[in-house]
Amino acid sequence: MDAAIPVPEKKFTGYQVLVIVLLALTQFTVVLDFMVMSPLGDMLIKSMGLTTSQFGFAVSAYAFSAGIAGLLTAGFADKFDRKKLLLFFYIGFIAGTLFCALANTYFLLLAARIITGLFGGVIGSVSMAILADLFPLHQRGRAMGFMQMGFGASQVLGIPISLYIANQWGWQSPFIMIVGLASVMWLVTLLKMHPVTKHLHLKTDKTAIIHLWHTLKERSYRTGFLMTALLSLGGFMMMPWGSAFAVNNLNVSYGQLPILFMASGIAALIIMPLIGKLSDRTDKVKIFTVAAIAMMIIIVIYTNLRPVSFILVITLNILMMSAIMGRIVPAMALVTALPKMQDRGAFMSINSSLQQIAGGIAAGVGGLIVVQKSKTSPLEHYDTLGYVIVVIIIANIIQVYRVNKLIRTKT
Repeated sequence: MDAAIPVPEKKFTGYQVLVIVLLALTQFTVVLDFMVMSPLGDMLIKSMGLTTSQFGFAVSAYAFSAGIAGLLTAGFADKFDRKKLLLFFYIGFIAGTLFCALANTYFLLLAARIITGLFGGVIGSVSMAILADLFPLHQRGRAMGFMQMGFGASQVLGIPISLYIANQWGWQSPFIMIVGLASVMWLVTLLKMHPVTKHLHLKTDKTAIIHLWHTLKERSYRTGFLMTALLSLGGFMMMPWGSAFAVNNLNVSYGQLPILFMASGIAALIIMPLIGKLSDRTDKVKIFTVAAIAMMIIIVIYTNLRPVSFILVITLNILMMSAIMGRIVPAMALVTALPKMQDRGAFMSINSSLQQIAGGIAAGVGGLIVVQKSKTSPLEHYDTLGYVIVVIIIANIIQVYRVNKLIRTKT
């Protein structure tokens, strides 16, 4: 079926709804663990005496280790029950997050982020493979939109609560909260999710290494990998410095930060299901292109801001978040149409790995571009990041059209 042709909407079954909820809540904890580093950034830089490059490496350490873990496990991703894989990596993620809470030096924090990334970075790809197995393409946009609500919820609920308790009990407390929530979700997933083994009935004589190589050498798959990597580059390059830029350049107070992230998160929660539903009914590529153009305009404006009213800062963040979600949902729904079912786990693992590695490179490069002369001085060269991201988004639009063309040919 052509990815661009609308299909009559079909309601989810009760079990499909349950799976979406479980995956969305799992994503909530994993995304919050990663996303909370940005709003805690200014606090961490000041409390640990970090430089911008050190903080950039703390963020990218998670991304690099997640990417490496995904590549190492990609060959095995289609050899096991996907539910068991999810539970295994989720418990490792919980342990890594606990180590983050116990870290009291920069090097211990760096080590803890690496451990968390080794496990947490694989969870997203396993979740995507589960979703792709259980939902046909004409339902996948809506399912993706709802599952990605974990991203918005992490900002609406997780980040404001995390910032509040961090102000009360220190920056480590949000990680302790995540450990508690994730432990509950692990148990619920163990008890409620059915085994996901349909892919195991598609017999293959490939070993794990050969399976990995087969997936990597497939030309159409590599086109999808590049699309996802470009999608990741722009966001990771700008995101780690969000709170530091807001506090030091736009004069946003620590008390206003939770409101800022909450407003952006609410926008994400509202826009994601709408974009997902729209992408199932119309052309995913057109939706992506419109959102990408809007994002380029907003980023150039935002990265060149000087101190302005808090209402304007909130408004621009809401518009930027809406544009980001308008890209992510249709793009990720589109890329899931590339792999065959027996390759899906490996494809999603590699795809997630390259996404994480690209993000790690972006965060590291961003840390080298952005300069802060003292702990309280404004960030410099943040506008340069904006112009670099614009170039990346243009390349991303071209790559999305290439992926769509491959899917049309395939179907």
